[in-house]
Amino acid sequence: MAASVAAAARRLRRAIRRSPAWRGLSHRPLSSEPPAAKASAVRAAFLNFFRDRHGHRLVPSASVRPRGDPSLLFVNAGMNQFKPIFLGTVDPRSEMAGFRRVANSQKCVRAGGHHNDLEDVGRDLSHHTFFEMLGNWAFGGEYFKEEACNMAWELLTQVYGIPEERLWISYFDGDPKAGLDPDLETRDIWLSLGVPASRVLSFGPQENFWEMGDTGPCGPCTEIHYDLAGGVGAPQLVELWNLVFMQHNREADGSLQPLPQRHVDTGMGLERLVAVLQGKHSTYDTDLFSPLLNAIQQGCRAPPYLGRVGVADEGRTDTAYRVVADHIRTLSVCISDGIFPGMSGPPLVLRRILRRAVRFSMEILKAPPGFLGSLVPVVVETLGDAYPELQRNSAQIANLVSEDEAAFLASLERGRRIIDRTLRTLGPSDMFPAEVAWSLSLCGDLGLPLDMVELMLEEKGVQLDSAGLERLAQEEAQHRARQAEPVQKQGLWLDVHALGELQRQGVPPTDDSPKYNYSLRPSGSYEFGTCEAQVLQLYTEDGTAVASVGKGQRCGLLLDRTNFYAEQGGQASDRGYLVRAGQEDVLFPVARAQVCGGFILHEAVAPECLRLGDQVQLHVDEAWRLGCMAKHTATHLLNWALRQTLGPGTEQQGSHLNPEQLRLDVTTQTPLTPEQLRAVENTVQEAVGQDEAVYMEEVPLALTAQVPGLRSLDEVYPDPVRVVSVGVPVAHALDPASQAALQTSVELCCGTHLLRTGAVGDLVIIGDRQLSKGTTRLLAVTGEQAQQARELGQSLAQEVKAATERLSLGSRDVAEALRLSKDIGRLIEAVETAVMPQWQRRELLATVKMLQRRANTAIRKLQMGQAAKKTQELLERHSKGPLIVDTVSAESLSGAMPTFTAEAWALAVCSHMGGKAWGSRVVAQGTGSTTDLEAALSIAQTYALSQL
Repeated sequence: MAASVAAAARRLRRAIRRSPAWRGLSHRPLSSEPPAAKASAVRAAFLNFFRDRHGHRLVPSASVRPRGDPSLLFVNAGMNQFKPIFLGTVDPRSEMAGFRRVANSQKCVRAGGHHNDLEDVGRDLSHHTFFEMLGNWAFGGEYFKEEACNMAWELLTQVYGIPEERLWISYFDGDPKAGLDPDLETRDIWLSLGVPASRVLSFGPQENFWEMGDTGPCGPCTEIHYDLAGGVGAPQLVELWNLVFMQHNREADGSLQPLPQRHVDTGMGLERLVAVLQGKHSTYDTDLFSPLLNAIQQGCRAPPYLGRVGVADEGRTDTAYRVVADHIRTLSVCISDGIFPGMSGPPLVLRRILRRAVRFSMEILKAPPGFLGSLVPVVVETLGDAYPELQRNSAQIANLVSEDEAAFLASLERGRRIIDRTLRTLGPSDMFPAEVAWSLSLCGDLGLPLDMVELMLEEKGVQLDSAGLERLAQEEAQHRARQAEPVQKQGLWLDVHALGELQRQGVPPTDDSPKYNYSLRPSGSYEFGTCEAQVLQLYTEDGTAVASVGKGQRCGLLLDRTNFYAEQGGQASDRGYLVRAGQEDVLFPVARAQVCGGFILHEAVAPECLRLGDQVQLHVDEAWRLGCMAKHTATHLLNWALRQTLGPGTEQQGSHLNPEQLRLDVTTQTPLTPEQLRAVENTVQEAVGQDEAVYMEEVPLALTAQVPGLRSLDEVYPDPVRVVSVGVPVAHALDPASQAALQTSVELCCGTHLLRTGAVGDLVIIGDRQLSKGTTRLLAVTGEQAQQARELGQSLAQEVKAATERLSLGSRDVAEALRLSKDIGRLIEAVETAVMPQWQRRELLATVKMLQRRANTAIRKLQMGQAAKKTQELLERHSKGPLIVDTVSAESLSGAMPTFTAEAWALAVCSHMGGKAWGSRVVAQGTGSTTDLEAALSIAQTYALSQL
């Protein structure tokens, strides 16, 4: 009977974990107790229980934005902020180093990365991208299995009043391959608490052994499950609480070693707990969501929410309710923690979440414009008391959501029309063309994410050409790789003959002045204008001029006007799309633009026929352009800061930038020191923090000839020339009597720039190297990437401090000293490869390499002491007799001094005697002939001492 129940529970639990939808349940309450308190009271009861009854320290939730952990897009578990304790890298002088038993409610986001629930939200009754994780922790053996299980059982059954008969337990069944025994201690604890053996089930490592990652602390876990069926029929189990007992460490070679200190790490989802306590069949039916669902119905005048899923959800109305309710919570929490919709990393995921919410609210719920922003106060009302940052930032959250919603609505409507138009041309079994889907996604801020396109097609029962999509993705990756460095005459290009023909025909150079037509909105975001133009010439991929191009053809376009920035001056080309006048639903993706003898050649893909004389409208990829603008303005500030720090002899030798990073080559007398690198960053930060205006103006070239401090490169400039000045109007900067160009950044430049410096956000130099004597190349990032680099640098600095503290405390034995040496070696590798401030990398590497030398010295001393002690033991044990026969442990030889091996030692001695030697690192033998044994022994001693 127990075996069959266990098998049923295993099947049920796996099914629930794959899709914990809580479907097909009876409509009686999930708990026999009276209706429980509100979610806020459930959260408070958890925290008060651990603080008041069990002496836990309550710590605030960490931001959902990971601090110094590049492995995470978002904080996705309560233990994330305590990883330094688990890893032994916590700064001994920090507040966290004193934590022994703590509890909190942690904001978590699971969208993107390894833990990604985004696509499942809305499809069932339980998935969320944002949720709250209730947890309690015991560090350094403060308490362990017995206390943790007792506390959990007491809270669930006595405080929350959950009937004991509805709780099931799972524990670790062992792993013979890893040499791990079953966790019978935990099993016996549950049995002693009165849980029947039939409800205490064992599972293997996949279910009940928790690991932080490929390496690091890990251990068995025990899970508490709730029976949704209430004893009627087969059990329907859903995981309620997971208690992890960290007692092992997964080494780099995959082996498990005991942790010097054991920890307890528990986690219980608030939403699921509240559903159980409030007798609800779905987390969306609890008071965490019901205010939002009511607000959605009132704002959209939609049918009431009924909790339907799958085919029962006609029109997908209830799916849309769940998507919008979940996503506005995630958006509000993330924005309040400083994550804003953007173009890469967590900001890109957040932008996808916002656009997914816009589509469901507009297309299915028929929400009015600005609807999403109106839901922010409801989120603040339900979560603001627990997380005050929501209350402080409520206005900013609503404004950002509304602004991005408005910007996306037009492209959403356009995308829908394009999809519908394309579907009308397909046969019943045709797949949706990859080129059309890709053209929608290539439009950056103005287009649709590919996963949204796939979802829209899925709703219409149409399959996307995934193979074609993969091919296009590979081509896009190759294109991005090409744009990572400046390119010359790559791909489509107008040679001297093509240019001569254009001149013979009297075709005027392209007017690209519209590229400067952009402005700042009152909210601080940028508005980029479109550009109306006419097709003057078309070229095939081999450069042949043609009158028209056909469907799917890659081609080059010359227009009379353009708002695309063509790659020059170190700035990467714009990208975006164009549409024909009167046919706005056909997008022609433009991958790049380049200057060819005064003409701007646009490299595009034609989804349909395009002819000479066609009127078109051009749209730049706003996110891409804005990223380039930020990097270009940052490059000017960096160039100026270098001159301020190193002196006026510092000259720019070249640069290149794209939305990801910038590169600047400068003349330097000597390599920059860490102090100089840090000073340069501080100077840039000061200019960014002042949010100074950036002035741009075209002036006669002659006016720039005698301006002190004006930066220009050794190249030919047009006349008139464009001047970019930070904080000082161009006319004042160019006044011969003014010294303004010596006090701020003033350069000749044709690039596109920010209108205020504050949008740079931050700048971090992440690398420097000598290209040649007197020339240094600097790599830098800005904005969110710069902030992440600083946080990672601080995290690694704490790890170095912790390693220093461990070394100063000394090691008890050789094994502990070897572990420390390995940890320091891994730390060196982490510092060398991390994206972090270069000045800090240099300083940390100097420190950690010194620690490595000290650690190796400590190992040698311990080994010598160990050897002396063992020798004395052997002599005392074998005081009589002509020889010693005994065993000597070779454990200490496994990780230290790889150059000092038994084979090398024997070879050094035997070769002196004209012989040879062989063996392994631990044991060796050899032959030789000599009449001076004392000399041979002396050689053996000298060699050993040189290696030690």
